[in-house]
Amino acid sequence: MPAPDDPLLVRDFLDPARFIEAVRSIGVEFFCGVPDSLLKDFCAYVTSKVARSNHVITCNEGSAVALAAGYHIATGRHGLVYMQNSGLGNAINPLLSLASTGVYSVPMLLLVGWRGEPGKRDEPQHAVQGHVTPGLLASLGIPFQPLPDYHEGAVQALEMARQHMISAKGPYCLLVKRQTFLPFRLQRQQTSFALTREAALPAVIDALRGDEVCVSTNGMLSRELFEYRARRGQPHSRDFYTVGSMGHIATIALGIALFHANKHVICLDGDGSVIMHMGALATVGQRDLPNLKHVVFNNGAHDSTGAQPTDAANHDGFSFPRIAEACGYRETLVARTEEEVRESVGKMRAARGPVMLEVKCRVGARKDLGRPTCTPTQNKADLMHYLHAAN
Repeated sequence: MPAPDDPLLVRDFLDPARFIEAVRSIGVEFFCGVPDSLLKDFCAYVTSKVARSNHVITCNEGSAVALAAGYHIATGRHGLVYMQNSGLGNAINPLLSLASTGVYSVPMLLLVGWRGEPGKRDEPQHAVQGHVTPGLLASLGIPFQPLPDYHEGAVQALEMARQHMISAKGPYCLLVKRQTFLPFRLQRQQTSFALTREAALPAVIDALRGDEVCVSTNGMLSRELFEYRARRGQPHSRDFYTVGSMGHIATIALGIALFHANKHVICLDGDGSVIMHMGALATVGQRDLPNLKHVVFNNGAHDSTGAQPTDAANHDGFSFPRIAEACGYRETLVARTEEEVRESVGKMRAARGPVMLEVKCRVGARKDLGRPTCTPTQNKADLMHYLHAAN
């Protein structure tokens, strides 16, 4: 048996700085993707230490693949695309019809957080995705291996990736398991906004009448809404707590609003979510839906995955209201304080939709924030029962 002080029994972690050095040693200098909680330390290091010219946080994972393809066409070099495995769905089309060796043959290194890894406890949506991830990569014809959690093993894995990208001229994937990297904290850019998202959310909810249907985005916001309802003794049956499908929340709300014209449907969204599939704003804006109201909590960050910035963090050069108006939203509002939020919600509730309210807020969430205690299927069934009874 190994001795108690045997080095094989010591838990290893990859230093993000050394890992980036190893990545650069195989000729990879360009990084792009969508932040992931399992990659947050890696993403934080890249965001902090890699020049902006060589790092782009993209709107979604498919766009990251396309960006890496453009980089390869421009330079002949290989880029690194990072994402959560749930983002593979967004990336399938460009991986198959652009990067595939049977089409344009674009080499790139994929670094994919393996949420829902079999044998590890995780949320339902991640458990489903984690189980199919290896088979999905195999079906895409992309060779892969888990990224070792020690430096020498990571170097060997990167060398295998380099050889494949050179010889096969196609993508190679490294799957990242939970707790692979040493911690690296991103220095948060503080803003002058008075409210956090968790402080702004009750102001929105309390200004509503109470009979609306609320569709909340994935991540922290749905968790905060669930806890607030529980704390106030309010029912959960009028809420849809979206646990996956990032970027599709407005379209879920649209589907409900289309067929329940007698109900106000409030879409509680986040800036990263809206940006991920911003074309949904056009779909919503071009429908005459007086009952659909869209609230965007803009803290300028992917808060659930380490607070990496979104493009909406540029409050001087980026405007959700102007985008929404151009897409056909009848009215837009902006609120920064609790008083402004309450006043704006009243105006939004009375206005003919679709209407957007942007709530500008700070980054940050409680470490002890809980999760919905109902299952996704229970949540769906309760809301369907409420909608059926309301008719």
